[in-house]
Amino acid sequence: MSLTLLIGNKNYSSWSMRPWVLMKAMEIPFEERALRFDFTPDSAFYKEVRAVAPTGKVPVLVEDGLAVWDSLAIVEYLAERFPDRGVWPTDRARRARARTVCAEMHSGFGALRSHCPMNIDADLQTVGPQLLAREPALRADLERIGQLWTDTLQACGGPFLFGTFSAADAFFAPVVMRVTRYGLPLPPLAQAYAQRLEATPAVQDWVAAALAEKDFLDFEEPYRDVSGPVPVLKPVI
Repeated sequence: MSLTLLIGNKNYSSWSMRPWVLMKAMEIPFEERALRFDFTPDSAFYKEVRAVAPTGKVPVLVEDGLAVWDSLAIVEYLAERFPDRGVWPTDRARRARARTVCAEMHSGFGALRSHCPMNIDADLQTVGPQLLAREPALRADLERIGQLWTDTLQACGGPFLFGTFSAADAFFAPVVMRVTRYGLPLPPLAQAYAQRLEATPAVQDWVAAALAEKDFLDFEEPYRDVSGPVPVLKPVI
């Protein structure tokens, strides 16, 4: 067995974060292949990713010549490949609910993604409230996340969404990064869950590596001026 996970910049790549955190938390051994984002047509990023995945997107999981792309497909592959690691809850009803909330995350929350791109290194505490004040779709996304987390924690008893850490928690780890960096408010149970999730060793490992990158890309920085040696917050227009 030889698993390799192709990922993008840890500071920005929310999709890469999901399977990486899951595999770390589940103690699934793998090699990491970190690629610097560069979306120009002939970039080294595209050449390497497209050599294994036609989409040209990360993450991609490769095992013995088999490539699995898309974070949800990777999770399902890992669940079959390592059935004893607890990728999904053992209880059938909880497992179905966990898959449902992952699918909702996978296809939804477009306003949160658009207005609050993941940026672990940035302090955007003043940006988040400004965005919430003027973007009703962002408020709706945040309300839904708060409700989803609260309802699930109350139904399953915590400390994670379905009791023990699972793929559902890994899928929402990038949301926690957005909540904390942009200063977005959540109901008390949801806020406490976000703090617990960020404190897990797997998430902390990803965050530490993201902070160590210091590789600021203009197109990933809508709220910061990265032209100088020290990134400066841009006004939200």
